[in-house]
Amino acid sequence: MEATVTTPVDITAVLSKRPLIISGPCSAETEEQVLATATRLAATGKVDALRAGIWKPRTRPGSFEGIGTKGLPWLQQAKKLTGLPTAVEVATGKQVEDALHFEVDILWIGARTTVNPFSVQEVADALRGANVPVLIKNPINPDLELWTGAVERVAKAGIKTIGLIHRGFSSYGNTEYRNAPMWHLGIEMRRRNPELLMVCDPSHMAGRRDILQDTAQRAVDLGYDGLMIESHIDPDKAWSDAKQQVTPEKLAEMLDSIKWRHESTQAEEFLNALAKLREQINHIDDELLSLLAQRMKIAEKIGQYKKENNITILQTSRWNEILERAVRKGEKQGLGKEFITKYFDAVHLESIRHQNKVMNED
Repeated sequence: MEATVTTPVDITAVLSKRPLIISGPCSAETEEQVLATATRLAATGKVDALRAGIWKPRTRPGSFEGIGTKGLPWLQQAKKLTGLPTAVEVATGKQVEDALHFEVDILWIGARTTVNPFSVQEVADALRGANVPVLIKNPINPDLELWTGAVERVAKAGIKTIGLIHRGFSSYGNTEYRNAPMWHLGIEMRRRNPELLMVCDPSHMAGRRDILQDTAQRAVDLGYDGLMIESHIDPDKAWSDAKQQVTPEKLAEMLDSIKWRHESTQAEEFLNALAKLREQINHIDDELLSLLAQRMKIAEKIGQYKKENNITILQTSRWNEILERAVRKGEKQGLGKEFITKYFDAVHLESIRHQNKVMNED
């Protein structure tokens, strides 16, 4: 095939697009597969960057671990054919060097690398002096400090453009998702780093096509800046992660079906209504804090009685009674059992802290 695009890629402009859509095969398998996927993705007019796994860190040996460096020229050729900037995952210093040598436009650090500060530091050291955007996936385990640490290490290496990829977390007992989204952790990471690009990877969250769109819609509803979705010309025959990939055409259909949201609007009626509702929430929050403070004062009095009568702080039967009553009443008012349990667990721990303080006062 002859190259049809020679214009240099303005990667800053690409990354500023909203929504930002990154797509491509889980793994680069053959030159023909990479070029065909890239061409069909470009034809949809909906994809901003082409991703492909060159090196694949697999959970267990024996799985396809990537085609290796020989696949990088295929990505170069795909970029020339389509104009799409390219993105690959890197896990070692050598992989960083190879990717930069073949002019990969965007690098990302995968979940299995983010979990290891030594590996992140090796990648960061190899990035020194490079002018390339780096996206960082959350670690496999739900640890925001590891995720934050990876961001800090890459930033200290002099990388100016850093983004986040939320791909879900490994969770024992999770059955619906391949990797549990744990949306609250993604939201908290966004709160800590509001200036960073935040992309969701629903492919690795869902792990299967039938819930991929719903997962992507949830990310859009939460205000993520973009999506990274795996696409393959023949998903069922993919060499890795076949169940979660879709064809370029199916990807386009899915993106057309998603209800895209905006973080803000200048519509006066909406802004006025929202301001009033938020003010109501502020008042209710103030009341909740006041009531919680009153509850803790009563807990301290209980702690004093327990101290005087040599009774332990923790009364399991009483706690079970409180929790069962709360769940029963809360569910009748439309509150989820999981929320009620977490809320009352937090209240209980704070109550124990107050009683423990009373118990240990001279």
